[in-house]
Parts: sequence; C-alpha cells; structure tokens
Amino acid sequence: MTRQKMPRNGTLACIGIGITLGSHLTPLARSHLQQADVVFLAASDGIVEKWIESLHPDVRSLQPYYAAEKSRKKTYREMVNAILAEVRAGKKVCAAFYGHPGVFAWAPHEAIRIARKEGFDARMEPGISAEDCLYADLGMDPGAVGCQHYEASQLLYYKRRIDASAYLILWQVGAMGDGGRGSAQATTNAAYREILIERLARDYPLAHRIIVYRAATLPIDAPRIERIALRRLASIDIEVADTVVIPPARKLDPDVKTLARLDRLARTQA
Repeated sequence: MTRQKMPRNGTLACIGIGITLGSHLTPLARSHLQQADVVFLAASDGIVEKWIESLHPDVRSLQPYYAAEKSRKKTYREMVNAILAEVRAGKKVCAAFYGHPGVFAWAPHEAIRIARKEGFDARMEPGISAEDCLYADLGMDPGAVGCQHYEASQLLYYKRRIDASAYLILWQVGAMGDGGRGSAQATTNAAYREILIERLARDYPLAHRIIVYRAATLPIDAPRIERIALRRLASIDIEVADTVVIPPARKLDPDVKTLARLDRLARTQA
C-alpha cells in the first residue's frame, strides 16, 4: 500500500479580481484574499491597487518588477520566485491578478505548477476577464456565428487560418511584435500595425468596419468602443489594454453534403 504524500504547510491561491474596481471580486476570491498571510498583487490601475490594500494589511505590488528595458520573461520569472518564496516559508499566500488569473497571465500558471510539483496546495480561482466585459459591452454572443481569439503577434508569427464568417478578436495589438521585450505598459508603433493590416487584408476588405475596445477599470469610466475602417488601424492611438474586434465579413457557408446526411439520419430515426 503506497503512502499518500501529504501537502506541505504553505498554500497558494491565484485569484482574479476582475476588471472594474470593486464590482468583479467574487466572494470566494475575497475570502482567499482576506484570509491570506500575504497578498501579491498585479493590478491594472493605481486606484485598484489602493482598494486591494484596504482589504489586507500586507499587500505587495508586483508592478515594481517591470522595467522599460527588461524582458517580460525575466519580470514574470521574478514574480513567480517572489510568490513561491513565501509559500515555501509556510505562509498562506494569495496572488491577485487583474481580470482572470489564467488569461494572458504566465506567472500564475507557472507559480501553481511549481508549487504543486513541490507538494504545496495550490489553486486558481477565476475572475471576470476583459473578454467577459467585451461580450457585454458590445452585445456580442460568441455562440451566434462563432468566435476566434488570437494574440496579435502570434497571428503574424505563424500561419494561422482566419474564418471571416466568424468574429475575430485580436489581443495585445498595442504590444504586437516586441518579442516579449519591455514592460507590460510599453506599446509598439504604427509600423507594426501596418503589417497587421496587410495580413488581415487577405481575408477582409480594407473598408470593413472593425472595433477598438477597452474595458472600463473604474465604475465612473466608460469602455472604449471605437468603430473604424480596417485601413485606419495604424493611424489611431492603440494602448496595450486595447483589443481589436473584427465582425464577420461574410455569411456562414452551409455544408450541403453534411446537412443532407444529417437530414437522412433524422428521417431514419424518426
């Protein structure tokens, strides 16, 4: 009979605090935050950071790990090391990340992976992400015609297929092509977006209307919803937090053969 390995004393909970200040924190995420010995925080706004600090006496911001000429890979590794140092010290650790801790967030996944490998109890609690806000603010239903999600740089680096009959959502257009260099706040210039326009023009007319979207981080703010022609994407201001949404450019093309097979199957089973 094999002996079960008992978890070590330290624990880790990576939680999502959502996007909009105060309104997206779930009861379970709040419980992890308030019961922790130490809280590490990656917030999208200084006001959000101050609010989290009001909920716990020992909140340690992860923002100082960013630097202008420092690679994000090094930054994220240092974040993971700082979080795990407290877990290894036997503390109950909560790492709070804006939005969803598992969406466009390498550090939470890596911290949980290592913690579990070392025998610690580690878990992730979901949060409301920018994607969730996007569906609500734009009145989009991803189930209506389908929805594709690509990180913008990945769309350029690899031969990805685009279905122009579905929605296309491009993330991190403002940091496109930087290869992981610089801080999370650094933006790349319009020349990168010109290349993106050329790529998208293979599947969409340049006059096709697209949406530049940014979720509101404060309750008093409104989301950014700017509708422009695809050809104008390089000429407007784009920040790291902005997302590009491309509505369908053509209708769904019925698969006549498969529909006929399904019809015959339905009639035989009636």
